[in-house]
Amino acid sequence: MTEPFFFERTKALTIGQIAELTGAEPLAGAPVDRLIRDVATLDGAGPSDLAFLDNPNYAASLETTRAGACLIAPRFEARAPEGLALLRSREPYRAFVKVARALFPAALRPSSLFATEGVSPSAFVHPSARIESGASIDPAAVVGPGAEIGAGTVIGPTAVVGPKVRVGRDCAIGAGVSLTDALVGDRVIIHPGCRIGQDGFGFVMGAGGHQKVPQLRRVIIQDDVEIGAGTTIDRGGTRDTVIGEGTKIDNLVQIGHNVSIGRHCVIVAQTGISGSVTLQDYVVLGARVGVNNHLTIGEGAQIAAVSVVHGDVPPGARWGGTPAKPARIWFREMKLIERLAMRSGSGKAAEGNTESD
Repeated sequence: MTEPFFFERTKALTIGQIAELTGAEPLAGAPVDRLIRDVATLDGAGPSDLAFLDNPNYAASLETTRAGACLIAPRFEARAPEGLALLRSREPYRAFVKVARALFPAALRPSSLFATEGVSPSAFVHPSARIESGASIDPAAVVGPGAEIGAGTVIGPTAVVGPKVRVGRDCAIGAGVSLTDALVGDRVIIHPGCRIGQDGFGFVMGAGGHQKVPQLRRVIIQDDVEIGAGTTIDRGGTRDTVIGEGTKIDNLVQIGHNVSIGRHCVIVAQTGISGSVTLQDYVVLGARVGVNNHLTIGEGAQIAAVSVVHGDVPPGARWGGTPAKPARIWFREMKLIERLAMRSGSGKAAEGNTESD
């Protein structure tokens, strides 16, 4: 069995070109004409690979690395072995990512899984749908009546684009995605298995049964959003559910109806956002955060992983815990509980020793 490599590089770069691309400074003796063909970790790099070091946890690997070049923070330079080509950078990882993007641009956006050009003969495209030139529709995908797909967009196999849905240009809609009642901007990536635009969870409860509330609005996804695999985003009931420009959503996130998410937010895996929540710009939610309904989380606020938010969070705040509160209070409470637990444990141990005597 052959061992394929799934991402082909488009070119190699010299160390000099890497320095120009990243703003890093080649240190004395660095061969600026050496070709770099790949990126790798310090312990796995070979003579044509670029590595980086900005974390002391990995400094030991510097002494034995075989990398062709290393982007390095100034504080580690003295530990580098003789002969290793060094590129000094204040942000080595950021520079490393810039090089990886240049070497492997195809890894930045999913492509057709069937190497489809145009509409696959086995795709199901309604006659009234509008597909711009340059779009690709993979086998078994469904595009409903009145839908529009922009140029450069790829619709993956078995994905469903519902009636009147608009998908912009240069998007990637993954395999098995269902996309209904939605408007999608340009350069949006929706990974496999997402469910977007289905009913929000709205019922009027009563002793005689629960009456479903009509979910009448849409999902609007602005430009440059990326949505991880298995995420669900409900359409709005009384107002649109909105995902702001540049926001990045991890796998397995649930976003309820009427939610408004600002620009450039980051929402990490298994987070659940209840209905009618507002996240202002640049909010960060750690993994498995729960957000109660009808709340506002202010611009630039950060919520620690596994927290539950029950009240409004002011702009720029850092909160954590259950219920979530300002981080300094949360840390103080945890320390206090730890001290109380240690005292209690010591007391029981002493009592036990006395009884045994």
